[in-house]
Amino acid sequence: MKERLITLAEERFGRRPDGILDLVADGSTRQYYRLVWDAERAVVGAVGPDHDENRAFLSFARAFRSAGLPVPEIHAEDQAAGVWLEEDLGDTTLFRALSDARNAGDPDRFPADIVPLYRRALAILPRFQVEGHRVVDYRLAYPRRAFDRQSIRWDLNYFKYHFLKLAGVPFSEQRLEDDFSRLTTHLLQAGADGFLYRDFQSRNIMIRDGEPWFIDFQGGRKGPPHYDVASLLYDAKAAIPRPLRAELLEAYLDALGALVPVDRPRFREQLTGFVLVRLMQAMGAYGYRGFFERKRRFLESVPHAARNLDDLLAAGLPLALPELEQVFRRIVERWAGPGSGAAPHAGLGVLVKSFSYRDGYPSDSEGHGGGFVFDCRSLPNPHHVPELRDCTGEDAKVADFLERSREVQEFWSNVSELVDAHVERFLERRFASVTVAFGCTGGRHRSVFMAAKLAAHLRSRYPHVAVRVVHGKL
Repeated sequence: MKERLITLAEERFGRRPDGILDLVADGSTRQYYRLVWDAERAVVGAVGPDHDENRAFLSFARAFRSAGLPVPEIHAEDQAAGVWLEEDLGDTTLFRALSDARNAGDPDRFPADIVPLYRRALAILPRFQVEGHRVVDYRLAYPRRAFDRQSIRWDLNYFKYHFLKLAGVPFSEQRLEDDFSRLTTHLLQAGADGFLYRDFQSRNIMIRDGEPWFIDFQGGRKGPPHYDVASLLYDAKAAIPRPLRAELLEAYLDALGALVPVDRPRFREQLTGFVLVRLMQAMGAYGYRGFFERKRRFLESVPHAARNLDDLLAAGLPLALPELEQVFRRIVERWAGPGSGAAPHAGLGVLVKSFSYRDGYPSDSEGHGGGFVFDCRSLPNPHHVPELRDCTGEDAKVADFLERSREVQEFWSNVSELVDAHVERFLERRFASVTVAFGCTGGRHRSVFMAAKLAAHLRSRYPHVAVRVVHGKL
């Protein structure tokens, strides 16, 4: 794809670039490069693997430029190849400017010279939401045209499956789903009558010549304005102080009110729900990138997000969400309480598997060729108990049957002692992963029970280790 970018640049500018440099695309599946011609010109080349997402970005970028919004100009594109050339906005994001200012001064204080940049960004945001809304083609929005019920549930499930489950935060599945339904209904009451930028955060705002420019709006869709202002003001690592956050919110509402009528008390009342869903979506991303993809820097944002949750809990949630509130309190206790400011440990993941010996040994999906395989066929077999035959190792009746067995207790004692010792040694040596597999005849009862039991044990004993469970027969 680099060569296609080079030829595209040559076709557009009449001269082959003198060099092409890799750029970091933190948290993105897209690849970016800087193409340079001596000191005369530089453009950014992009390679996007998702053609629908690429089409949305290119269409939105041109629409926003037509409305006079500060987004990069698209110089050339080859959508069939998934590549394009765009204006080079430099390397300084708002987040980088904030970090540099903090490092140069008091790291515990929000730098005063960065506040005008936030004010300027929030003054421009309503133009995207109102003027941008008039010019974008929502038929190209991807993956959804609007911030609707489905879109909201994707965000909530992202949090459940990629943060709560991977971090081992306990919750009741049904009660959490009930709260998700209530929160979704609450959010939909705000309507969807503007452009929702979707990822309006400090890392997607470039600073050039002292002015903000905007990138990464390819996930935009029709939606309420609350989501975007929540994204910027509650950006975890930015750690905007509460008084300043309130001040910036009022500045944003001033700018929005200059374009459309705004019911300020109602907006503030509705905002908390969008802060919640945005924080949950962000924590899902931290979990996916950190626990699953092993990119530790994403987990460094978790304590900051937990402190934001703590502030929201202190102020009161916008509606009754009892299970979600308990989940938030567990997150706060683990990552925002006294002495708990460390990010979750991403150095080791444990994959626990169950399988049937009839199908042979499980493959090495982790690529390290190591780990344990425990044979459960010596244990009492629930398959021979008629009322348990159609159950699985996840059913309480099967678990009760096996827990009462002396053989199972002895087996568990030996297995847990051996695995614990191995996990602790791997933690000391900074290993990335270990696999533990349990096999039985059919792969549905004993092996599933032991895999679930070990996973629960490891999550309780080593809360910062990412534990995944894969059942071969379920």
